[in-house]
Amino acid sequence: MVKKPAPDATRRSERSRRAIYDAALELIGEIGYPKTTIEGIAARAGVGKQTIYRWWGSKADVLLEAFLDLSEQASRDAGPEYEFAIPDTGDLAADLKAVLRLTVDQLKDPRFEGPSRALAAEGLVNEELGRVFVAKLLEPSLQLYVDRVRSAQRAGQVRVDVDPRIALELWVSPLAQRWLQHTGPISYEYTDTLVEYALHGLAPRTRDVPSGTPEGGPVGP
Repeated sequence: MVKKPAPDATRRSERSRRAIYDAALELIGEIGYPKTTIEGIAARAGVGKQTIYRWWGSKADVLLEAFLDLSEQASRDAGPEYEFAIPDTGDLAADLKAVLRLTVDQLKDPRFEGPSRALAAEGLVNEELGRVFVAKLLEPSLQLYVDRVRSAQRAGQVRVDVDPRIALELWVSPLAQRWLQHTGPISYEYTDTLVEYALHGLAPRTRDVPSGTPEGGPVGP
């Protein structure tokens, strides 16, 4: 009689973990975060709820880890050039517009919208979760912008006295606010405009100033 090999517990655990990720994200999208429960996630994933509690302390912890995994997959799907850095083509405006367009696609993707809104809201009342969300997801993304702005500074395209962390808020923060608070639609045109305003400012440019008027100065007596 041929003896069957023992089941691979590691493979079984990974399969269960993946099923739990999928179940959590699906339920958030279908019924929303408030109605999603550990019991519901377990039932959808085909595991016992004790399996979930063995790995996570709450549904928020499950969702955070599932969303981080989803974000990593999206980064890989976008291409290796976006996985660890914003591409540097020598054209800062074009590079920022390209990565922000990818962000718009992600924010409007049903797979991301429900979970990311839920985590943003939960992070406001759950300080520990909020810190983890920022450290593991937001901070690495923001650092990519910091690195790209610093590269532009070295190339002489951005003033050396500009703080990259403040600069990036000129396009990242308005997009986040509009998306989170539904103050307006998000689109490629919108993020392209944010980049233009951020890099070129709101003051009149030379070609916009009437003849005989100091650039940026008042028109008339």
